[in-house]
Amino acid sequence: FFWLSLNVWLFWKTFLLYFQGLQYYYLHQMLGLGLCVSRASASVLNLNCCLVLLPMCRVLLAFLRGSQKVASRKTRRLLDKSKTFHVTCGVTICVFSVLHVAAHLVNALNFSENYNEDFLALNAANYRGEDPRKLLFATVPGLTGVIMVLVLFLMCTASTYAIRVSNYDIFWYTHNLFFVFYMLLMLHVSGGVLKYQTNLEEHPPGCFNPNKTLRENMTVPKAFEETFPDYTTEPFPEDLPVPEPFVQNNFTRICSEEPKFQSHFPETWFWISGPLCLYCVERLYRYIRSNKPVTITSVISHPSNVLEVRMVKDDFKARPGQYVILHCPRVSALESHPFTLTMCPTDTKATFGVHLKVVGDWTERFRDLLLLHSNQDTEILPIFQQRRYPKLYVDGPFGSPFEESLNYEVSLCVAGGIGVTPFASILNTLLDGWKHYKLRRLYFIWVCRDIESFRWFADLLCILHDKLWQENRPDYINIQLYLSQTDGIQKIIGEKYQALNSRLLIGRPRWKLLLDEIAKCNRQKTIGVFCCGPNKISKILHKLSNSSNSYGTRFEYNKESFS
Repeated sequence: FFWLSLNVWLFWKTFLLYFQGLQYYYLHQMLGLGLCVSRASASVLNLNCCLVLLPMCRVLLAFLRGSQKVASRKTRRLLDKSKTFHVTCGVTICVFSVLHVAAHLVNALNFSENYNEDFLALNAANYRGEDPRKLLFATVPGLTGVIMVLVLFLMCTASTYAIRVSNYDIFWYTHNLFFVFYMLLMLHVSGGVLKYQTNLEEHPPGCFNPNKTLRENMTVPKAFEETFPDYTTEPFPEDLPVPEPFVQNNFTRICSEEPKFQSHFPETWFWISGPLCLYCVERLYRYIRSNKPVTITSVISHPSNVLEVRMVKDDFKARPGQYVILHCPRVSALESHPFTLTMCPTDTKATFGVHLKVVGDWTERFRDLLLLHSNQDTEILPIFQQRRYPKLYVDGPFGSPFEESLNYEVSLCVAGGIGVTPFASILNTLLDGWKHYKLRRLYFIWVCRDIESFRWFADLLCILHDKLWQENRPDYINIQLYLSQTDGIQKIIGEKYQALNSRLLIGRPRWKLLLDEIAKCNRQKTIGVFCCGPNKISKILHKLSNSSNSYGTRFEYNKESFS
């Protein structure tokens, strides 16, 4: 709502500037409201085209989130809204682009019909009645504008949820047309079609020129209509001086020279040059940083089409909850995909890993390359004996909301299916040591459709559970596993999973009762709620987190989604 209000305010202020500004008087006489609407919408587009790139500067956001520059947790949580802000700016660009295009279509028609021979510098048309389509397709501003509309249409339609889910490739390739869009935008504003008057003191709008009357061809402002005597419609003879009383009484309405017009300096360059350069520098830095392929140490095939890839890379550091972007040239030369780290490097081990669910063309081809000569069983080979895996490049790490889970005294982590991956790195970190973190109690809720999915991290959960029992802190983590679809009572196969079987529940969680119980056990505390899973669960938790309770407990909601 704040961003909408800011854009509407900027639109209105710019509209009034061009509607009331004397320097735009003659241009306004020619174009009417089309001038005001086109310039007002352009100012909103400048702002949003400037800011839409900043949320995509992932390295900058990760630095701010992990540095001491942003000490406030509330401020850091705003950084987690970067994707939402990016989408909001994109939608705003689409809406005001429609308004901008409509206004310029009217302007093109008015330039043709209101061709003015007195002010040739103002005319975009070459003669009265010129085909407006020539202004759209035969000029640099017009042609670049048409192409930008087509590019924006492709980017917007391919960004819809349905296309992203059904065919991510289309979204990926069309979204990278943004660079073409920005190059066209810089050319678009360099045409200088709309001009303003520069000599207002020497030629006030609507003034009287003793040597050339303009009243026959132009509407004079009402404020000046009563001050022109009838005899002033004819020019003064050159050999006679202008009467002294006339000069004194009407000095502000006498033109000392013809109006002069000048094109605006392309303000869009000021708006977009900084963010665009920042984004390009970051992309260059990311390219250099990820230019060296990682060493894959092991590939593990898990049940339910989940693949685990463990790897090492020199000088790679990451915090629990962060994610990386994987690029495998043999799978796709241009595509890259984000995956949450399920294992982070520590001081004692350099290995890090990801779990990926095989859904879609990219993950299927990637799996086939990794398991080309192996069976579906666990495959862990020493580095010196490892198979010839395809080259894999890792870009990152990048920040996510789940980094904050260790900064609350109490955290509630809710995972749906493969959405457990962000919490796996957190659990691995707690396994290495939990005492130096602020977190003192963790509620871990994991909902899966089939029993086999729990085996992805069953070993990790059991080891962490046993470790906390040995340290006399069994209440540090509260594990609840929910099997949403089943034909009867099932258990996680294996005697070593007995601790998890006792925490396995059939059905779906009763979220309101669950949060009420957590609030009751943690009165007057602030609890971080972290969710990675289906939108249905996310919406329920978001709504419940914002509702009040009788225990004085406050829930702060956080969510991660790559879709």
